[in-house]
Amino acid sequence: MIAELIMVGTELLLGEVIDTNSAYLAQRLAELGVDLYYVSRVGDNRRRIAQLVNQAHQRADLIIISGGLGPTADDLTKEAVADAFGLELVLCGEALAEIEEHFRRLNRTMSENNKRQAYLPAGGKALSNPKGTAPGVLLELPDGKAVIMLPGVPVELKAIMEDSVIPYIQQKLGDENRADIYSKILRFYGLGESAIDNIVQDIIAAQTNPTIAPYAGSGEVRLRITAKAANESEALRLIEPVERKLLDRLGPYFYGYGDEGLEVVAARLLLSRKKTVAVAESCTGGLISHKLTNVPGSAGYYMQGAVTYSNAAKTAVLGVDSRLLEQFGAECRQVAKAMAEGGRQWAGTDIGLAVTGIAGPGGGSAAKPVGLV
Repeated sequence: MIAELIMVGTELLLGEVIDTNSAYLAQRLAELGVDLYYVSRVGDNRRRIAQLVNQAHQRADLIIISGGLGPTADDLTKEAVADAFGLELVLCGEALAEIEEHFRRLNRTMSENNKRQAYLPAGGKALSNPKGTAPGVLLELPDGKAVIMLPGVPVELKAIMEDSVIPYIQQKLGDENRADIYSKILRFYGLGESAIDNIVQDIIAAQTNPTIAPYAGSGEVRLRITAKAANESEALRLIEPVERKLLDRLGPYFYGYGDEGLEVVAARLLLSRKKTVAVAESCTGGLISHKLTNVPGSAGYYMQGAVTYSNAAKTAVLGVDSRLLEQFGAECRQVAKAMAEGGRQWAGTDIGLAVTGIAGPGGGSAAKPVGLV
């Protein structure tokens, strides 16, 4: 099954609202084994929405539209879908009753324009919305394809997707066409995305199933290996040889799997080796301590930290020799080493970790540019 997403709302095009719905929908479709090739955004314009729907109908089996189901005049998704397939809008008594019940539960009076939300393209089926007034709509077409319309409010969209749409997709796929999508993420530190790509370019070029996708992060690169198979164990069997090939080449830069960032892996090593750490920070202003103490169990390895922004603090708290500061300046290897040693002695820990540098935006020079750490 091939799906296509259309996100409706002028606010998305203006950048006033961040589109999180398409990311959620894409993830859920991938988990179901549904292929997704196109995601579009369009403003609240009836003609342009209808054009996109027609275009998507040519290349997808399932069209999911988010947004434009509200009670106001600029909510035009159902009208546009009706235009695309030459249908009329008809009042759905079941949808109207649910909207009225929603207002009764809230002890509020329903506005006349909320009645607009109960009109569906002819042949459409209302999908219950437990979180709001806008029912979703399922429109099955004569050629076996389908259009699903969902509200743009994320909590409402997710509720209808989980309760109604996913069971519908699973039923349409049937057991013989269902496939699990399973991904394994490898995390690397010390090489940039382009360098990693160059090292494993031939492996990526030869991909079929599983596929390999690199993602650059803040100071690291992730490789996602994704397999489509009948079940998870079969997917893992496909992933294993690809993972082994990647690690054969990138092993020295590999540090972990999945969602576990560098601080989580560092914490696990500290705990397993029963080592303690003290942190002395200048330019990062406590950020490293924050990351280390965000990990559950941090009391087992993190003892104390100091933010010594000024030279005077480096000397008074950490015992950094003022002559080092005068000779080399605060942003140098010698001072970083002295800060780490001073922090370790101050806290009585196994490890002292220190950082100093020029965060900017000013204060840099040719010898010590902004960004030097």
